[in-house]
Amino acid sequence: MPAAYGDLLAALLALLAIAALRSSWTLAIPLVWLFNVEGTLDLLNAFYQGFTNNVLLGSAYYIPTFAVPALFVTHAMIFAMLIRRTR
Repeated sequence: MPAAYGDLLAALLALLAIAALRSSWTLAIPLVWLFNVEGTLDLLNAFYQGFTNNVLLGSAYYIPTFAVPALFVTHAMIFAMLIRRTR
């Protein structure tokens, strides 16, 4: 359940950040930072919960083996763009 709520919050923050960027809101960049930090922490929490609770994934095994690493790369790219923008 906590991982699902984290995913929901990350999705809502992502949509809000997209809308803010498209509309050129003054809070657009802080919203992107908030989304990216929350999304990264949510992925780390999901990994921790999966390893400590011996979760059996069955056919959903592709999620942590393919999708999650791709999400980490995406978050790293966003962090790099945000840091480069602040310089």
